Amino acid sequence: MAKRCRVTRNGLSIQSICVLFSLLLCLFLTTEAFCRPGDQPELRTTPSPRTELNLKEIPCKIVYETFRKTSGKENWELYLINADGSDPANLTNTPDADEMYPKASPDGTKVCCVADEIVNSKKVRNVYCMNIDGSSRVKVADNARQPCWSPDSKTIAYLPGEFERYTIKDFATKGLVFYDLKTRKHREHRNKKLYHLYNISWSPDGQWFLATVHGGMDFKHAILAFKVDGTRIYDLTKFGVTGCRPEFSPDGKRITWGLTDWDLCTADIDVTSGEPLVTNVRRVVKCEKEYEVYHTDFSPKGRYLAFSYGLKAVEMVGGKAPGWNICVTDLTGKWVVITSDGNHNKEPDWVPISTGGL
Repeated sequence: MAKRCRVTRNGLSIQSICVLFSLLLCLFLTTEAFCRPGDQPELRTTPSPRTELNLKEIPCKIVYETFRKTSGKENWELYLINADGSDPANLTNTPDADEMYPKASPDGTKVCCVADEIVNSKKVRNVYCMNIDGSSRVKVADNARQPCWSPDSKTIAYLPGEFERYTIKDFATKGLVFYDLKTRKHREHRNKKLYHLYNISWSPDGQWFLATVHGGMDFKHAILAFKVDGTRIYDLTKFGVTGCRPEFSPDGKRITWGLTDWDLCTADIDVTSGEPLVTNVRRVVKCEKEYEVYHTDFSPKGRYLAFSYGLKAVEMVGGKAPGWNICVTDLTGKWVVITSDGNHNKEPDWVPISTGGL
């Protein structure tokens, strides 16, 4: 005789509810497995004393954006510091323009950035390139955002602005363009459908980009990988790479990104088979819920990360973040604050000074 199933008021049997609950539980646990990498000690949620890390041993510098007074006027400038936060130097000194989002060339000789400036009585965001000391400044592109360097330091990739009207929305982009420093010529990416990307990162082998997408190309929000000379797009969500602002390590074998407002991650990545494979997702920095951590970047030898940290604020380029400072971690969960003025310090990027950089 067939066993009867008890039916609830909404028409579902108890067995059906149990099966549905089990499926949901499995989905939850799978998601948690991505978002909570296992086999890790509990991470410290507050900075360690500076003495915990010997940052003076790192023969590299860090460039970052900061909002402060220049010639009596508040604006965004690019500052260069040692890895321990010492010897700060203003690279730009332009009270009538706002330089942000610095990216140092892999050879350590130049830096590209965006600059918000007034042109014909309207604010516009443009891309510039200059020597690492701020000299020999050259405009790369009008109405453009979020540039990055090719591994040979000869080309800058940038994202054209989606609108003529100014906005600080980081995903307001349409397309991807290459700029050759020697010829000063621009070339569009083969994929003409790239849309709403931000924070592009060029792989050290020169073959791949990482980027975040927001509301573009049928994606709501995701971290993507795609070829420098191809049209196919790979969504890294299935590997547990969710969040934003991915960056390649200098050897191209790892990536780092922000999982949430409070967590920074690393993972191994392999692109040698023609498709990205991401493994060993690990959380390396965690902060308290009232605070945020953003803008993570590998040091030249991959032993450290630099990132920005502070009370909840606007993390986007051009967004004010009072009290934010630059931090460094050694990837074990031990992290220290290296700036102390809290002048909206964001978007740190390592500058290789010698081949011995850590």
